[in-house]
Amino acid sequence: MTAIILVVFFIGYWFFLRKPDTADEAQSITSQQPMKIGAHSLAFNNSIDTLLSAYFALKNNFVDADSIAAAASATKLAGLTDSVKMDELKKDTSANATTLYATAVSQLVDVKTNAQSIPTEKTITAMRKDFQSVTESLYPLLKMIHYEGSILYLQNCPMAFGDGNDANWISNTAEIMNPYLGKKDITMYHCGETKDSIVGL
Repeated sequence: MTAIILVVFFIGYWFFLRKPDTADEAQSITSQQPMKIGAHSLAFNNSIDTLLSAYFALKNNFVDADSIAAAASATKLAGLTDSVKMDELKKDTSANATTLYATAVSQLVDVKTNAQSIPTEKTITAMRKDFQSVTESLYPLLKMIHYEGSILYLQNCPMAFGDGNDANWISNTAEIMNPYLGKKDITMYHCGETKDSIVGL
C-alpha cells in the first residue's frame, strides 16, 4: 500500500509540480515561439489609434461636406503617418516578416501621399476621390498588421461618383453615414452597405 502511495505521489509531482530545471530552459521554450498575432506594444497600438482618429475626423468632414475642415484633417492625417511605430513589425520572427514590413510601409506611404493631395484639390468631389484612395491603402494595412483596437467596418457606396462608380470608407460604427454623398441629400445620407469588418484582437 505504501509503495502505491509513493508511486502516485511521484507521478503527481512529475506532471503537476515539476518546474524547468533552470531559467535557461524556461527561456529556451519561449524563445522558440514566433511573435504572436495580437502582441503589439501599447505605443504601436496608440499610434494606429491616433492615425485612425484623424481618418475618422476626415471622414466626418466629408459627411458634413465641409471642404475646409477636410483639408485641415487631411494635413493632420498625412503628418501622423510619420508617427506610426512601424519598426515594431521588424520584431516578428515569422518567415514572411521582411515582406510584411516592406508592404506595410508601402501602404502607409500611399496613405500619406493621397492624404497630402486632398488639400490641393479644387473641388470637394476631387477631394473625395483622394479620400477613396486613402481608404484603399489604409484598410489593407490594418488587416495586414492585425489591428488590435475596436471593431472597424468597411462600408461602400455603390454610386459615390455616379452610377456604377462605387467607393469605400472605414467606419468605427455600424451605422451608415455616407462621406461621398453626405448630408446634401437626406435620402442618400444613409446610402450604402457594410462589406467587411475587422474585429480587434
